[in-house]
Amino acid sequence: MTRAADPHLAQPVDGAVRPDDPELAARAAELVRDAVLGDLARRVVAECGADVGLVGVPEPLPGSRPGSEGMVLRHWAGTRADLLHDVPVPAGLGLGGRALAERAPTWVPDYRAATNISHHYDAAVAAEDLYAMLTVPLMDGGTVHGVVYASLRAVVPFGDVRISAVGTLAKAAARALAGAAAWNREPPRKAAPVPPLTPREHEVLRWAATGRTNPEIAARLGLTCNTVTGYLKSAMHKLGVRNRTELALAARESGLVS
Repeated sequence: MTRAADPHLAQPVDGAVRPDDPELAARAAELVRDAVLGDLARRVVAECGADVGLVGVPEPLPGSRPGSEGMVLRHWAGTRADLLHDVPVPAGLGLGGRALAERAPTWVPDYRAATNISHHYDAAVAAEDLYAMLTVPLMDGGTVHGVVYASLRAVVPFGDVRISAVGTLAKAAARALAGAAAWNREPPRKAAPVPPLTPREHEVLRWAATGRTNPEIAARLGLTCNTVTGYLKSAMHKLGVRNRTELALAARESGLVS
């Protein structure tokens, strides 16, 4: 198995208290993730009758296009060699890449003979003497936290019982990973209070935010250009900005204009 994974740690952490220190929260989230995924690979073998359990972790892949999906096989149990260790898998390639791309379980009774998947990993699969393979994405809402593989060294169809058993483990792991991921997110910051604007300042600001010039605003509101300039300068001072561009941005961010 990979990286030390204490099975006792691999429990859902829904509702757990987020550590106050951001670095501690990030480290805690990483430790929980490794424990959960390492334990998942082991349990697929121990409880679901698989010969090999693998877990792919979503990561940016070297040389991939910005925004493209991919994962790396970071956790394993039952392997005899290391050809499936730390293997990068772009979305869509192989059975696991297909599960990642389609957000759905996929399986084949004989990986090497399958005609509905790419065969980029045949050498590594053959080295492990694997045939039947099931892959299940670890889904939490629309977020994919990884893909778990259950593989056998025999050509056999996957029945509902085994598919359901692996799916149940995947769901439990996804819940735990979602809870750990929440620790690593900064709590929402409260917007700084905005000094109140007068009705005229607010009205002039609203038109300035649409790109109107001072003479246009003055004509629309029946004011002089100097008066419009005075209102805008006052609004800028209250919002702590230096020019009309910053003023428009600050007005939208603070909700003063839509």
